[in-house]
Amino acid sequence: MERSRPAPPKVLVIGAGIGGLCAAIALQDAGWQVSVYERSSAIRQAGAGIVLAANAMKVLQKLGVADQVRAQGAAVGKAEIRTWQGKLLVDLPTKQQSELYGTFSYIIHRAALQAILMEQLGDTPVVQFNKKLVSWKQERHNVTVKFADGSHAEGDLLIGADGIRSVVRQQLLGAAPLRYSGFTALRGISDFADERYPMKVGGGFEAWGPGKRFGYTHLGGGQIYWFAAINSPAGIICPAGVRKQVALGHLRGWVQPIEAVIAATHESSILSHDIYDSAPVRRWTEGRVALLGDAAHPMLPNLGQGGAQAMEDAWVLAQCLQEQVSAADVPAALQLYEQQRIPRTTKVVVQSRRMARLVQMDNAAFIGVRNLMLRMIPASMQIKRLDWLVGHDV
Repeated sequence: MERSRPAPPKVLVIGAGIGGLCAAIALQDAGWQVSVYERSSAIRQAGAGIVLAANAMKVLQKLGVADQVRAQGAAVGKAEIRTWQGKLLVDLPTKQQSELYGTFSYIIHRAALQAILMEQLGDTPVVQFNKKLVSWKQERHNVTVKFADGSHAEGDLLIGADGIRSVVRQQLLGAAPLRYSGFTALRGISDFADERYPMKVGGGFEAWGPGKRFGYTHLGGGQIYWFAAINSPAGIICPAGVRKQVALGHLRGWVQPIEAVIAATHESSILSHDIYDSAPVRRWTEGRVALLGDAAHPMLPNLGQGGAQAMEDAWVLAQCLQEQVSAADVPAALQLYEQQRIPRTTKVVVQSRRMARLVQMDNAAFIGVRNLMLRMIPASMQIKRLDWLVGHDV
């Protein structure tokens, strides 16, 4: 008589964002039974672009979706930093970086990336929507979660990938205040073309002014993603219906095509958010519960690494768990995961905050010194100073 095989261990992933979906793919490939629970009713189609540097593309390659991302996104072939009047400060060596790391960086619509990841999970209904987590409870051999609709689920592992205001994190670590960055962001997506930044090249530019910054980049599909980061007190509401007017008011007279691309953006496509991070913590896990992505290490977007670090988390977590076929040693695997990831993500959080101070300067004298120093940095040093970040391969 043939002996029946034990059921595969089960993981409950809270949150169907980039990190949660990447973790689901990696663990599914490693033999785990995966269920993802998302509080919203569907993947949001409105949103912003996400930058995928070489370290992120390497994770996506391991997950089997890098080619789809390249097909639907846009390579960053040009990356300039200019003053708000248009004077060139830095022309980043994107071609040299692509040759060094084996891939360009890419920009893709966040919803398009989520759709690619959802498709990679296959036909099994892995993701369940309208599942708002209320609480969780763990025992020695399992974890049980409770949702707002009264339903429950049980598994061998719980992953909190539920974002910067994570319910899993709050119960695990307690309430912790978020840190306001000092600036708010307006973000938009527009059908737009400008001969100075042709679609076949991809990428674009950032323009830096006193206490303000604007970014413009190709998104794929003939679209442009732009953002404006504006120093302001926290909590100043910029409601839908006036966001285009506010953006144009802040950036009037800035180098073109800034005003033109904002003017070409439909009002409903413009988002407004205050930007926060939180102080790094020394642990993300307890027993059979682990945090991932923004739930573990909220960071400012100034290094373009929020999504990339969540992807790295997902891959490392899956590797730490891959040998735990019986799920008996999950707590030990989770401790290994946080030991491998916390030092790196802590450095990224700290460096992202330092970069925010550099790019959001509003003192004219300091800005002059900064701009002079930027012009003096050779291409080789530009690559070297970011190698630890974008050159990393999990």
